[in-house]
Amino acid sequence: MQIAVIGAAEATPEEYERAYETGKNIAGKGVLVCGGLGGVMEGACKGARENGGLTVGIISDTGKGNDYLDIVIRTGLGHARNVLVAQSADAVIAISGSYGTLSEIAVALKMNIPVFGLQTWDIPGVVSCTTPEDAVARAVNAARSSSMNATGRD
Repeated sequence: MQIAVIGAAEATPEEYERAYETGKNIAGKGVLVCGGLGGVMEGACKGARENGGLTVGIISDTGKGNDYLDIVIRTGLGHARNVLVAQSADAVIAISGSYGTLSEIAVALKMNIPVFGLQTWDIPGVVSCTTPEDAVARAVNAARSSSMNATGRD
């Protein structure tokens, strides 16, 4: 399964730590997909990589992305790459964030991809979570559930 972690490219130390713990908890459960930049995305990738996880960054330009990416997909799409990040996920975890994060949330919700939030946008469809562990557990369960329903196995 693929779990997207979305959030600001510039994070406070608390947001970075929350993202790190989220990535750490995703490791071994699925592939972490993100926008590949710094801040929340870097924190999540670092947590996943340091704990044996696989990370994919869908970046906006021809750069290399953050230092914790295993796979870099260079799109040249600018902010439009947010659609690719959201569509690549079986579930999304939003950590804080501004309008770019909001756009990814909107795309995910439009596509019926479950979104779990840690101190992010309080809008209908985003399931508020209290800890990174809670967010990852809910995302994994939702992704497994939608996968089983899609294959006809309940």
